[in-house]
This record gives sequence, structure tokens and C-alpha cells, in this order.
Amino acid sequence: MAKTDKIETYSLEHHKSLFTAENDKNDYFYTQIKDHPYIDIPYRAESYAVEFLKKGSIIMQTQLSKIVVQAPAIIALAPTVIRSFTKNSDEILMDIIFFKPEFFLQNQANIFFLSQYSFFENSEMHVFNLEKSTKPKFKQIFDLIRETVTHNSQHQASILRSYLYILLFELDTIHQGDAVETKQNTLFEKFKEILSRDFIKNRSVGYYANALNVTPKYLSEVVKKNSGKTASNWIDDLVVLEAKVLLQNKSLTINQISDSLNFSDQSVFGKFFKNAMGISPLQYRRMLS
Repeated sequence: MAKTDKIETYSLEHHKSLFTAENDKNDYFYTQIKDHPYIDIPYRAESYAVEFLKKGSIIMQTQLSKIVVQAPAIIALAPTVIRSFTKNSDEILMDIIFFKPEFFLQNQANIFFLSQYSFFENSEMHVFNLEKSTKPKFKQIFDLIRETVTHNSQHQASILRSYLYILLFELDTIHQGDAVETKQNTLFEKFKEILSRDFIKNRSVGYYANALNVTPKYLSEVVKKNSGKTASNWIDDLVVLEAKVLLQNKSLTINQISDSLNFSDQSVFGKFFKNAMGISPLQYRRMLS
């Protein structure tokens, strides 16, 4: 079973309900907020999200990366990214645009267009800290988006799609300029890339060391130097994070979750989870109720 097959995600409709009582059928949603609906339980989403933090700060965790995002900044998230948010500032101001991939890709010949932008998926690239010179540009783009979605017209979707293209191109321009400065150890980056792809089926440091043509000891040393955690910690933490997301889906039994995470049986999964979290998977699920 693919790792996302039965994971409960936040639908676009659910995201809308967090911000407004309106219930339109559009495949996109814009909002400007002064108070974030902080969700500290990890979740995935159905839609892409681009968020413009104009004032204040929030704490965001994506995959295993946890950072404080300070205004002014842009956050870009793909649907598959596991994320959570906690409060860090009493007062914030944020513009958010959510959109389903099928909305953006309508009339787009390249169905992989969005996939080419690594900042949507890579936890090290989700946040764009804006300079004084770039903030006005993004303010103008989001002002145009707000004006478009608040005034109905027969061309609303097409106009919004055009502004989203501009927004992505501007973000990619910043990303390309920052790429050289923010590049970390190549081996560590490759380890994280393979890990995010293969952690369900492979939980041994030896597997990743072999894939990277180094010894397990050397890989662990490099990972520890770059992150403060061992390679084994990274593997276990990612499995635990995935388990937390799966446990939100009440239609899945603990045994089904154990199988989907490639444990030999429910008992082994239970011991693994309790060792990491201090409580059993069932106790964690009950905490979510």
C-alpha cells in the first residue's frame, strides 16, 4: 500500500470552514487573517498553500523541521507535506491562498509543472524571508489576488491562475538566488531525499549508507554533524510522524496502520511507538478525541 493511500487529509472545504462560514464550490480559497487557527497535530492537506505572513510570527513544523517564521515571509506548502502550527505571537497578519492542483493545472500541458518547484516539498525551502525591497512586490500580488476573489466575474478563475503563475515565478527567482548560499552537506541532503522516499520500507541505517556508497558509521557521523541527530534518530522520527498522521484516521485499525508502516505485527509497532512517545498508539488516538 502506498504511504498516502488512506491517510486522512484536510480537504479544501475543511480549510475553508476554519476561516469562514461561506461554502462555495471553488477549487481555490483566499483569506486574510489576524488570528491563525493553530493546529498542533500533524496533518496533510488536499490543496497547495501559499501564505504571506505580513506581521508577527508563528511556529511551523514540516516533516521533522521546526522553525519560527518571522514576518515578512512567504510560506509555500504542497499537499503531501506533513505540517503543524503553534502560536508564537499575540498579533499576526497573514494572507493565505489555497488551491487544488487540478485548478492550477487546468489548460496546462505540463501536468508536472508544480512538481518542478522543490520549495513546495522540501522542508528546508518552504519559507522565504523577504527583504524590504521584495516585500512590496508580494504585497501587490496578494492585493491583486484578494481583489480578484472578492469581486465575482466570469474570468475570475483565469485571472487568479495568472496571478498564481506570477507568484510562483517570483518565489522561484528568490529560491534560485538563495540556492548557493543555503546548500548544506551534499551527503546529508541526499540522505534526507532517499529517506523521505523509502522510510516506510527501509528502517536500517545500513540501507541508506549502501544507497549512498558510504559506511553506516560515516553516514551517521555526517548526519549528526549537520543536524545534531543520528541517522537512526531521523529514520525513527519520520516513522513516528507518519504514524501520528495515520492515527488521526479513525477508519484505520491499529493493525492496519502497523501493516501500512511495514511492521511485522501490531505488537512490534506498539512497542516502537510507545518507546518513542511514552504512550501506546491507542492512547495517542484517544488523546486526539
